[in-house]
Amino acid sequence: MTSSDPTTRPDPWQSLHVLLAELDAEIEQVYLTRGIEGVRPRFAYPLIRLAHTGPLTIRELAESLGLSHSALSQTLTAMRKEGLVSSEPGPDARTRRIELTERGRSLVPFLEAEWRATHATVAELDAEIPYALTTVVEEVRRALARRSMRQRVLDHLDHLDKSR
Repeated sequence: MTSSDPTTRPDPWQSLHVLLAELDAEIEQVYLTRGIEGVRPRFAYPLIRLAHTGPLTIRELAESLGLSHSALSQTLTAMRKEGLVSSEPGPDARTRRIELTERGRSLVPFLEAEWRATHATVAELDAEIPYALTTVVEEVRRALARRSMRQRVLDHLDHLDKSR
């Protein structure tokens, strides 16, 4: 144990985590305003994709969305609970095919409209703030492409180890 608790210092990621949670909560309120209950913003991407591709295995869907298998599995569990998707055994015993239920299919037109409205809102916000968030994100990605987060953390750990 070190002499001071590092968690007492402000977390530089906290404001970003809070902002993302607030934005998701706002989108969820849009759903509720439109009478759509039990749907979270993270459901929109897989629901829309399944509407356009038809049934997919969890792995196929995860790859098409750029998500991890485990993260998508958790989302699909919540979506099944809300009656948005169903699953059945895939071509082999290890896979499951996911498809939209009637309820899931009925929500897709609204979710596509909300998706487009959200993208327009992000563009509007980017125009209002001095540093467009989409540009900042791309700049962070470029910086991390030059030197990864992993390498940066390891370098700081090495520096701390040497200073002891």
